[in-house]
Amino acid sequence: MSHGHIVVGELFGTAVLILMGGGVCAAVTLKKSKAKDAGWVAIAFGWGFAVMAGAYIANGYSGGQLNPAVTLGVAIKTGVWSTVPYYLIGQFAGAIIGAFLVWVAYMGQFTAHLTDPEVVSGQEADPAGPATGRKAPGGPVLGVFATGPEIRNPVQNLLTEIIGTAVLVLFILTQGMTNGLALNGLGILLTSLLVVGVGLSLGGPTGYAINPARDLGPRIVHSLLPLPGKGGSDWSYAWIPVVGPLAGAAVAGGLYKLAFT
Repeated sequence: MSHGHIVVGELFGTAVLILMGGGVCAAVTLKKSKAKDAGWVAIAFGWGFAVMAGAYIANGYSGGQLNPAVTLGVAIKTGVWSTVPYYLIGQFAGAIIGAFLVWVAYMGQFTAHLTDPEVVSGQEADPAGPATGRKAPGGPVLGVFATGPEIRNPVQNLLTEIIGTAVLVLFILTQGMTNGLALNGLGILLTSLLVVGVGLSLGGPTGYAINPARDLGPRIVHSLLPLPGKGGSDWSYAWIPVVGPLAGAAVAGGLYKLAFT
């Protein structure tokens, strides 16, 4: 596959991943959404289907990695590093585009939510973000775009992201991969189901970013969107869903090298 195919495939695939994943968070969170308060199970399955859609779209062009952590793990497994920058460009650009499209699709709901008296007063928790019963540190809609911890403990939060990502990346690396870069159709389906499982089992503490592009790209969009009363983008936490998944991918790559080759 050419470098251009990698960028295009990852851009479109990641954009769909974030559009659908961020979309389910918006659907569950925002006032005037028919899926309001559908809950964590809906979010976990929504993200799993989002991974499936994005990966199938991108698979023929780029292998559908859609995640810098997966790209790092694959590079460690294969020793091929020259394509990594092209994967990252497509992934981060796609994440930004997908997050912007979430806002476009739910524009009216964002306005209704952010001008609602309960939300303005901080009496309503964000079910897609820190659900503490008080106003989240990043504002009332940041959970639509980016992750946040239930208990703000940097060491625990970092370890949670490392563990969840290591499970994801090790699973992917142990599947049969075409040319060392792409899962087959069944592998994509199984990985999507694994993402649901990670969300249900390990997503509670931090919201399971397990993907630096998934968190950083939409967080940038949140910081730039003209949303009334949106609050801050919680940049003090933003390094954890970037460093944690990359560290988890490195752990998974190392374990694969030690135990499976």
